[in-house]
Amino acid sequence: MRSRSTSSGCLRRYRRSLQALIAAMLLGSGAAAALAQPTPVGVWKTVHESSQQERSLVRITHSDGVLTGVIEKLLDPTLPANPVCAPCSGERRDKPLLGMVLIQGVRRSPSDPRLWDGGEILDPHNGKLFAVRLVLADGGKRLEVRGYLGTPMVGRSQNWYRVE
Repeated sequence: MRSRSTSSGCLRRYRRSLQALIAAMLLGSGAAAALAQPTPVGVWKTVHESSQQERSLVRITHSDGVLTGVIEKLLDPTLPANPVCAPCSGERRDKPLLGMVLIQGVRRSPSDPRLWDGGEILDPHNGKLFAVRLVLADGGKRLEVRGYLGTPMVGRSQNWYRVE
């Protein structure tokens, strides 16, 4: 027969093991929830902020923690065939809008999983680059895109809508 102290020792070890298992499961589910957060990765329909006219489809990809957005399709019927970025400077000048990098260098904010910032966005209508902030809304179905100079308070926002 076992003594009482031996069986209570086994019971204590079992409880500790069970507590450790439960803690690991809870931590694992928290990590899984963090991984399940929606991201801006996908295809987005851009819409002009005042006219609500559909402009383009932009594919946002993720590589090594950095987002990049490329114009995949032009939807604006007022654009000429094969439009180029005439007002752009440098390597983008007079390059086709289709396939052009629109967003680059954007990273997830460590303080808010819905916020992505730190990069820049190109306005192909005037060729200027702006700092950019992306905020997921409506469960990841809408992307609030804010281009700004210096501080996000001085800028312009658009809503983009997830296509895929």
